[in-house]
Amino acid sequence: MFIEERHQEIAEIIKENGKITIAEITQKYGISDESARRDLRILEQNGHCKRTHGGAIALSGVFVRSPKNRNFSDMPIFDNYREISRSAATKIKENDIIYLTGGSFGYIMTSFLPKDINFTVVINSVDIAKELLAFDNIEVFITGGKMRQSGSVTDSLANEFVSRIHFDICFITGSGFTAEFGLSNGTGETAAFQYTVIKNSRRKYLLMPSSKIGIDSFIKVCDAEEFDSVITDWDCTEEQLTAIESKKIEIVVVNKPK
Repeated sequence: MFIEERHQEIAEIIKENGKITIAEITQKYGISDESARRDLRILEQNGHCKRTHGGAIALSGVFVRSPKNRNFSDMPIFDNYREISRSAATKIKENDIIYLTGGSFGYIMTSFLPKDINFTVVINSVDIAKELLAFDNIEVFITGGKMRQSGSVTDSLANEFVSRIHFDICFITGSGFTAEFGLSNGTGETAAFQYTVIKNSRRKYLLMPSSKIGIDSFIKVCDAEEFDSVITDWDCTEEQLTAIESKKIEIVVVNKPK
């Protein structure tokens, strides 16, 4: 088979399945990892895909966002969200004071929070706070203020509350993140609240699925350099990973479950 024919086949697989992995290419065509990566680099240059940490995804899938179902009990939990949450929970140490995001990552993280050490959680979600009732090793503080329909609290009263707290760790997420624009979100209220939390935190972790990296949302929260670490998934593009690394930010790419 000519190289051009192989490229055409790989492009068709990506178009049909939405993605392809390096392992799939090497197994199907009997070529090395280096050759497979070279193929994907050429296909990306020709506009057929976006390279990721372990392969490539279709261009049409780069900007797809996960459903925003805030009814946590019925919320679909995707593999990448679960593995990012699992990785984030390992960062918590004895006696830490942490801010836990009120979004879906915060809810999923409750399944992985340590039960053998004592620590403190500050949360701005009524629903997630209820989940924390099951832990006898966690001291829980809930921000005050006006509750949104989603069950979260991010108004000026909540902002004032977190402005008085020092956090050992904050776990933050958002609507979009790029190395150039930083973290962004959909409302000014949320952006202001998150900025206060980040400013008062010693260690700052950004939990972002690959579908939201490379996207600029409505309002900027902070520069990319504010974060010590970005935890993302296996579909994050090489281009975005390189751009984030250029800002001297640690990147944790979680593994896809087998």
